[in-house]
Amino acid sequence: MTVLDNIKSSIQLSEELKLYLDEEGDEEYKALVAKFEHAIHEVYEQVANESPLQLIALENYLLDDQFEGLYLPKVLGYSVLRGRVNSNIKYYRPQQHFSDVLEFIINSSNFEQIKQRVGQSIQIGFSLSSDIWITNIIENVTNKRVKTFLQSQKLHKYLDIKLRNTALVKYRKQFQSLNFQTASFPETVSELQLEADSIKDFLIYRAKSEYNNESMTPAIKKMLDQKDFQKHDAYFELNIITALYYDLDKEGKASLLAGLTAMRNNLENANEKFFNFYNEFSVTQKGISIESEKRISDAISRSLDDNITAYFNMIDKVNNVGYIHDDAILAAREFYYKNEGLSLENEAIRKSILSKLSQFLNNLEVSDYTEYFEINKTFSAYMDIFSNQKFNQDLKDLSMKFVKRFLKAHTDKRSKEYQELKKFVKSTFIDYGFMTEKQIVEVFKTKRKPKA
Repeated sequence: MTVLDNIKSSIQLSEELKLYLDEEGDEEYKALVAKFEHAIHEVYEQVANESPLQLIALENYLLDDQFEGLYLPKVLGYSVLRGRVNSNIKYYRPQQHFSDVLEFIINSSNFEQIKQRVGQSIQIGFSLSSDIWITNIIENVTNKRVKTFLQSQKLHKYLDIKLRNTALVKYRKQFQSLNFQTASFPETVSELQLEADSIKDFLIYRAKSEYNNESMTPAIKKMLDQKDFQKHDAYFELNIITALYYDLDKEGKASLLAGLTAMRNNLENANEKFFNFYNEFSVTQKGISIESEKRISDAISRSLDDNITAYFNMIDKVNNVGYIHDDAILAAREFYYKNEGLSLENEAIRKSILSKLSQFLNNLEVSDYTEYFEINKTFSAYMDIFSNQKFNQDLKDLSMKFVKRFLKAHTDKRSKEYQELKKFVKSTFIDYGFMTEKQIVEVFKTKRKPKA
């Protein structure tokens, strides 16, 4: 915290603070904010990017009177947004850190200045908290003016779940460019049960952002070595997420492989639990990448003769030769026909292939439209294997997105490109059952502009 110590000393020795203490005015405090908050934020960003597990310690360090309440409005906002909310748009459990930061602010000698910057955070935090929790906070305040202020932040309109949700969505947008996510990795079963969902969210967030996650490796490895956790489904899911996203050292990989193998062996209905989570995860994350498939495949022991082994043996073949290759299509067909059509295992391969096709089509430039013609051969092969209405509908939606992008770029209906695409769509979309002839006519119909 040496850099923060230096900032703290600079604040205490500054002319801005001296002037503020003399005048105690809003403008003087704003000058203090303008002079020093950016420096604090730079330290915060560095820690958030490189050592996210240290963020709570950093925020607690800022709860020091010598920082004069600077940056605490941001910290309060972070503490409000970290709490997970349920379907009723309420916190799953009381937010102690929110309480700690708020308590420090209301007891600060600079409260009159700080309160002008924290009203919305308190309103949202209170709206997500229980009445009992809010009452306990307010009843512990002895200053009548502060108590009145806090009572005024409990807004009646947020009793309405729709208004509460709308307010939360808008509030989150104010912080969407900021990195403030952290987690507390569990050391006991009770901590696992409390923290599992938050850790899942955190692991996904860090993996999908371009941050350096090396500082998290010791905590992840320690979690992977917790054999007492292996009886719990949430731990199984945490291991799956880790296997999908994190490149561990030799020791970490060995722990992950051993843990997943033990749970596949010992958890009741392990296959079903694995594929249920894997499929749901694919939906929420809009697909699982080839890189992630290869990563988790390395964490799947082939010593067990189960459907998870069979699935990843097949996925390895598909990824090694490429999903458009005849050998990949054959491997997918053989696996698919060994299972019930609507089985979880078959759902997983459908989602995997759809994710690959989606990535291809979403990145395909309209100028390369002939590649769209070629990929349709692959469409046809997998549609024939899967014989699944949902898969076909998803392919139709992907195709229409590309067609619409193409039509937006090619407005000359007499052009060679336009005519080639139109001819292709007319023949294939009807064959695939994507559209009727009448619907296709509508797609290529000139939209008349309404008369003024």
